Amino acid sequence: MRTNGILLVSNFLSRWGSRAVCEELALRLSAEGMKVITTSSKRARLPRLVDMMRTTWTRRADYDFAHVAVFSGAAFLWAESTCGLLRRLGKPYALTLHGGNLPNFARANPFRVRRLLKSAQCVLAPSAYLRETMSVYRDDVRLMENAVDIGRYEFRLRKKVQPSLVWLRSFHEIYNPTLAPKVLELIGREFPEARLTMIGPDKDGSLEKTKQTARALRVDDRIVFAGGIEKSAVPEYLHCGDIFLNTSNIDNAPVSVIEAMACGLCVVSTDVGGIPFLLKNRHNALLVPPNDLNAMAGAVRNILIDHDLAKRLSENARTKAEDYDWAVVLPKWKSILGQRAGEISPAVCGA
Repeated sequence: MRTNGILLVSNFLSRWGSRAVCEELALRLSAEGMKVITTSSKRARLPRLVDMMRTTWTRRADYDFAHVAVFSGAAFLWAESTCGLLRRLGKPYALTLHGGNLPNFARANPFRVRRLLKSAQCVLAPSAYLRETMSVYRDDVRLMENAVDIGRYEFRLRKKVQPSLVWLRSFHEIYNPTLAPKVLELIGREFPEARLTMIGPDKDGSLEKTKQTARALRVDDRIVFAGGIEKSAVPEYLHCGDIFLNTSNIDNAPVSVIEAMACGLCVVSTDVGGIPFLLKNRHNALLVPPNDLNAMAGAVRNILIDHDLAKRLSENARTKAEDYDWAVVLPKWKSILGQRAGEISPAVCGA
């Protein structure tokens, strides 16, 4: 007998200051009347894997379809292990690919990646970048964009912008947070009133490295380190700035950038990974090479002195962000997961 429940396997870590799209998806599917089971909210890696496996097994009578998030690195084992158990239980599942480093991981582990992707009823990717780069392992990967609730992000058109910079991401080496205070120091030579707000939890010690960089450059008194914040507070923090910095060395389709665009901030980003699939240079953002201090600072300066450029970037950013509204994306999820889990079929997934 079908229970028509759905199991979502991903990182549910909002209590630790990091709320993923999958958490919002769970809430919205529940609001649609679907029975949703989630795992895991454990912060440490090993307890998280154990919790995922335990929930998959002990709640097996409560769901008949699963959705599993796939990350690179050590976290790839979570998806492999969970999906292996799902196959033993005879439970069909969909996969969603995550992370700008996944293509590199796949090239180093082609057999493992191809085996996992081929085992799923359907495979989703949040960006055209991942869809294209991962198509060598499965040729019917379907696009499923990261979504935001546009209504939560009040739009303010940036015309004559102020040198007020915002950075929003987890403090991790791959996101290159130490570049942000360097940009502030360089811009501050011409615009001494420049300020920077950096938002996000520490992941690998990069927060302290960023603070050390700021102190060494003597700009620490012009930076606010806000730490991890509630998702509901993101729009308020973004509205404190006019220019958004995305300093990543590896990236995919970051929700933080979409949130900044929704608020109308002028985005300056590195052009790595999936970023050029999300942003168009000089249309809704300025794109620069990774870890290029002069290029990023120069892009910030261009926005500060060219009011027409700032206005164009701000307007077009909001327009682009509206494509990622839950009102647009949720029906796509429902077309895959179905009004009821029992309605899912390979034909729907491959549509």
